[in-house]
Amino acid sequence: MAEPAEPAVSDALDALDALDALDVFVIGGVGVDIIVRVPELPLPISDVKVPPIRQYVAHTGNGVALGCRALGLRTHFAAVLGADPEADFILAHYTKLGLSFAHVTDPAGTPRSVNLVGPDGERLSLHDSRLPADLVVDPELYRPALARTRHAHISIGGWSRPALAEAIEAGVSISTDLHGWDGKDPARADFAYGADLVFTSTNRLGDRVEEAARDLLARGRAEVVVAMAGGRGSYLALPDQPLRHVPALAMRADEVVDTNGAGDSYVSGFLYAYLAGRDWAACAAAGTYAGAHAVRTAGTHTSFITAEELDRALS
Repeated sequence: MAEPAEPAVSDALDALDALDALDVFVIGGVGVDIIVRVPELPLPISDVKVPPIRQYVAHTGNGVALGCRALGLRTHFAAVLGADPEADFILAHYTKLGLSFAHVTDPAGTPRSVNLVGPDGERLSLHDSRLPADLVVDPELYRPALARTRHAHISIGGWSRPALAEAIEAGVSISTDLHGWDGKDPARADFAYGADLVFTSTNRLGDRVEEAARDLLARGRAEVVVAMAGGRGSYLALPDQPLRHVPALAMRADEVVDTNGAGDSYVSGFLYAYLAGRDWAACAAAGTYAGAHAVRTAGTHTSFITAEELDRALS
C-alpha cells in the first residue's frame, strides 16, 4: 500500500474558516490540461502545425467545484496535488478565483492530461492517472467539510473511496460521475452503488444504457441515474418510470468550440437545481443549459453559466 500523502490538515481547516456551512463539497479530481487544437481527428502520422498550445486548470472535480461556485453555491473542494509547477499553477488559479480549497501532496505529482480538440469541438483525451491506486490520505482532509455540507460530490478514485463511506455514514446526499463506465467495472462499483445521484457517460454502454441504469436503481442507493451523451443530449432514469431522453440544445456548428468540461458543467447545473428542490426534469434541463454554455468557449473549465443566466433559461 502506498504511503499516506503528506498531510495538510491545517490547510483544510483554514480553507473552511470563511464558510459557516456548505452547499456542495467536492472531493477529488484536479489536474492540468494541455489543449492542442488539431485540424482533424484522428490525426495522420505526420508533422502537424497547430495553433498555440494552452494549459488550463482542469479535471472533473475542478469543473464541478468551479461550476457550483459560479452558480452561487457555497462550495469547498479537496484534492491531491504534487509538489511541482502544475500544483503551483493550480493554487495560484484558486487564490485568484477565491475558491475554498484544501489539498494534500503526493510525490507521484499532479495529474495532467493532453487533449486533442478537433474543428467540431470534439476531443481525444490522453489522461495521466499518476496517483497510486492505493493512495491513502489523512481523513481530516475531508472529514471537517463532510460535517457541514448539504451535499458531497465525490470523484472516482482510490483515495476518495473512504470519503464515500464517511459521507454515507454522515447521511449527506452524494453524487458521483462514473465517466466512461461500462456497467461492470468493479473498480467503480463502490461509487456506482453508493451514490444517491449517479452520472455517467454513454460512451462505453452502447445499447445497454437503460439496462445499466435499472441495475443501479435496483441494487444501489441511486434515486436517479443520468447518462450523458454529449451532442445527443442525456438520458434520465428514475424508479418505475420509462427511460427519458433529454435532447441537447439546438446549436449551430460554429457555436460548439470545445467540449472539454461540458459534462462537469452539466453536473454542476443539475446539482444547482437539485439543491433548490426542483423536480428531476428541471434538474436535467439545468444540466443541459449549463453543459451547452461550456462548449461555447475554448479550453477546459474557462466559462460557467451563472445562476441568473440559468434561472432565466429555466423560466
